[in-house]
Amino acid sequence: MLRDTFNEVAELYDKARPGYPPALVGELARVTGLGPDSRVLEVGPGTGQLTRALARFGCHVTAVELGDAMAAVARRRLGGFPRVDVRTAEFERWPLPEEPFDLVACATAFHWIDPAVRVEKAADALRAGGHFAVVVTHHVAGGTTDFFARAQECYERWDPATPPGLRLRPSSEIPSDTEEFEGCPRLADVTVTRFEQDITHTADQYIDVLLTYSGHRALDSTRREGLLACLRDLIETRHDGRVTKRYLHELIVATRVAP
Repeated sequence: MLRDTFNEVAELYDKARPGYPPALVGELARVTGLGPDSRVLEVGPGTGQLTRALARFGCHVTAVELGDAMAAVARRRLGGFPRVDVRTAEFERWPLPEEPFDLVACATAFHWIDPAVRVEKAADALRAGGHFAVVVTHHVAGGTTDFFARAQECYERWDPATPPGLRLRPSSEIPSDTEEFEGCPRLADVTVTRFEQDITHTADQYIDVLLTYSGHRALDSTRREGLLACLRDLIETRHDGRVTKRYLHELIVATRVAP
């Protein structure tokens, strides 16, 4: 399965993947009332990109990660936070504890969880008045726009699944999808807050990020190496070795209603 590919590059994932904007973390804490007494369940923490931010509020965090290598890196990176407990398990099959949580959070992993389970189980895990928070990340137009237009030629050459003429869309054209949350009768007051983030990468850094994406890892080695070489050449010869990528992060928060 594609979601298992991250576990193959856990150390690189931790090194290369960017964190979340401080404004997003601050808004999450504000909306959910996060504090030292909060009980948090994080689903799919990876190597702890969001977990570290949550842990700094002093709350109790149970982080359930599918990949054993990813979980091992997360434990090491979170060793200074004694209130964080990283479990290696598939969330869909993980037995919920009897005591409910104040917050269930899932950052950039929600789409990997079984749609038949993810929202209902999150609601099961929450106390009445608790919150379910999901961070959805989109790749959008912005940053070094000329690079991303030219990069499409590399993808069309090396990745047969690439639609011809595909281009990144601006944030204003990305619709928010809250239907799944609004369709759950045990969740209410669904809100969406958007945050943009521009991150500048050297050629090496950008290639490292791409090597953590499931679609790139799924390519056979010849196509993957050809694609990455094409992109590296483009960065180094046309953009002085650095490109800026724009991300759109959507913070979706819903409140658990009383039974």
